[in-house]
Amino acid sequence: MSTGQHLKTAKSSTAKGLAQKGGSPAEPMSLRIDAETRSLIDRAANVLGQSRTDFMLSSARDRATDVLLSQSFFLLEAEDWQRFNDTLDQPPPPNAKLKALLARKPPWTAG
Repeated sequence: MSTGQHLKTAKSSTAKGLAQKGGSPAEPMSLRIDAETRSLIDRAANVLGQSRTDFMLSSARDRATDVLLSQSFFLLEAEDWQRFNDTLDQPPPPNAKLKALLARKPPWTAG
């Protein structure tokens, strides 16, 4: 499997998990918006045959997923990918910074 295939597979499976709607009931959310931006959103939603709400939720969900994935995925050339994997196979001994890093909650998890 090539580096691009590794990235594509990992990104698509994680993106699906990040982008799924939760099973909990919808909660209200309000925001202030200028008339020009609202008109732009309405026109785009109309082109896609979506309601304003569906368009905004879909767009916000997609952007949030992209932001979180950009913090989690990277692309490497084949030689660099091999060095990366070799490094993972020979981890450093545990130290305070590593323990603190591993104790942090990943940004893609809820809450």
